Amino acid sequence: MVSGDFVRIAQDVKLGQDVRIYAFVNLYGCEIGDGSKIGTFVEIQKGARIGRHVKVSSHTFICEGVTIEDDVFVGHGVMFINDKYPRATNPLGGLQTEADWTCVSTQVCRGASIGSNATILCGVTIGEGAIIGASSVVTHDVPAFTIAAGNPARILRKIDNKIGEKS
Repeated sequence: MVSGDFVRIAQDVKLGQDVRIYAFVNLYGCEIGDGSKIGTFVEIQKGARIGRHVKVSSHTFICEGVTIEDDVFVGHGVMFINDKYPRATNPLGGLQTEADWTCVSTQVCRGASIGSNATILCGVTIGEGAIIGASSVVTHDVPAFTIAAGNPARILRKIDNKIGEKS
């Protein structure tokens, strides 16, 4: 289901069954799994993969090289980064092209939750069932079933329960 007049979905996007997409969304070259929900003002770039039953909240940017597994929650305004050394120009002074930089991958494992306004730097893995606090800056891997928060994000504690269980 696509809602609203202002949605851009390129022909190379692979959408699963029952994906819900709201207005002012820009999708190209990505994959989105069954039953996922993409909120307003979201961009998902080529090469990004979104699993099944993922909720991506409004104002989120998911760039090339990001893989989000099944059952993940992504809060409002979450930003993913895919370049360790971003620059506007190449050594010759021209605007950079894809040939001038290397995309660094990021993995968000099954059942993880990322709080609003978090920034996820490239090259990290957020483990299964992990929780990232709002406004955190994730600079290193976050182990499965832990809570991490802060700038830079630090492990605060382990989570006793598994995905889907109530505490």
